[in-house]
Amino acid sequence: MPSSAEPLSLEPRLEGPLASLLDAGDLLRSLVDALGSPLNVLLPDRIAENAERFRAAYRTHRLGGQVYFAHKANGSSALLRRLAATGAAVDVASLGELQHALGAGFTPDRIMATGPKDRAFLWLAARTGVTVNADSTAELDELAALIRAHGLARIPVLARLSAFDGPGVRMLTRPSRFGTPAAELDGLLKTVERHADVLELTGVGYHLDTTSTEEKARALEGCVRAMDACRSRGLRPRAVDIGGGFGVNYLEHAAEWERYTSALTAAVLGHRPSLTWRGHGYGLRNDGGTLRGALALYPAHRPVAGAGYLDDLLAGPAPSFGGRTLATLLLENLYDLYTEPGRALVDQCGVVLARVLEVRRTDSGEPLVRLAMKADDAALEEHGVLMDPVLLGRDGTRAAPGDGPAAGVYLAGSLCLEADLLTRRMVFLPRLPRPGELLAFANTAGYCMDFRTSRAQRQPVARTVAAWQEEGAWHWCLDEQYWPITRPGGEP
Repeated sequence: MPSSAEPLSLEPRLEGPLASLLDAGDLLRSLVDALGSPLNVLLPDRIAENAERFRAAYRTHRLGGQVYFAHKANGSSALLRRLAATGAAVDVASLGELQHALGAGFTPDRIMATGPKDRAFLWLAARTGVTVNADSTAELDELAALIRAHGLARIPVLARLSAFDGPGVRMLTRPSRFGTPAAELDGLLKTVERHADVLELTGVGYHLDTTSTEEKARALEGCVRAMDACRSRGLRPRAVDIGGGFGVNYLEHAAEWERYTSALTAAVLGHRPSLTWRGHGYGLRNDGGTLRGALALYPAHRPVAGAGYLDDLLAGPAPSFGGRTLATLLLENLYDLYTEPGRALVDQCGVVLARVLEVRRTDSGEPLVRLAMKADDAALEEHGVLMDPVLLGRDGTRAAPGDGPAAGVYLAGSLCLEADLLTRRMVFLPRLPRPGELLAFANTAGYCMDFRTSRAQRQPVARTVAAWQEEGAWHWCLDEQYWPITRPGGEP
């Protein structure tokens, strides 16, 4: 076990309002006292700022189009309603998300239905006239049949593609269960043509679970070739949807991330004491002194992420189109650009608060801090995100280096399960926490807040509040009570 003299900290990146919120310790403590632990606190104004950063990247490259928030990243009403008050749009992946978006104030022309769809989801999408991003010919057939059967109006559709060839040598983008293989485009377009009376093809797109700009560039080139094929058949699509995956930079210091991953490798090989619960390797293993496997962690320090990643992608070359930039390729063809940021659009938008219940050592000597929350209430481990929580003392102040001997601890949840650990990594805090204090898991609004939460063992799900600053003071209301016109005191 590493000693407190050598803490391998992973300090979270905290900007502006989120940093200010964590300095309002008395407010946060009073909220947890009143509403329970765990508690989600969201900053709706930040999602509007993030959307504007994406729009600025569009303007930099003189591109039109739309930014669609991937609603699955966070189910908050406050975030969705605040975004509805901007010019951004929303990507919904279920019937419930579509209903939520309509109720939050989005008009159908600012909603796109994606992902797996049942008949009810397709019917409401068609009935309200939202854009449907279709994965297959079967989905298009079912959608067209519903429209005809119920006498509905013609609706816009996008065709999602996958498995694109690269230039020269045959090289495919990584497999995806979403979309129709690009090699089957002809059959897809025949289906669109057969249903031309009820379906209008307005674009094509892709979904790739990768951070590689090279793979995304290859897929974008494939979409442009598909658009050319559409035009040659008399179709008039106008948008290319490049999906999400723009990423978030979670950590303040690149050196800490590099140091930790190097130390983890050394620990797996037995060259230093373990850094994880029961020697967990995060995908790495020691095979007779040889390192095997691959690190299954989110790259927590990303110097280029979010709108900056989009800017870099658009400024990159399109090799099979003469090396012109991808933005130029879209601009020359007068194509609009659609993006679907999820995690990136809720960057710095929230924090999960949890009360410390117990601090002790296990029978094998590991320092254990038990929290009034379950692991899935802040699903960092599930999404491979490693960063230290912020310790808030009873006096409301943030613990800082020098407050006491640095402490490496494991964080356990409140379920009666051995596996209920907030993270298998030993986290490092400025000092040992005390019962009654709070740990704040910062920047957890993207997928780590409510995506995996459950009522296991009849334990409560975290309540959520929205917070905002006005004239230098913090104000809050319950998530479901927030509207963009809400004023201090919760009155609309």
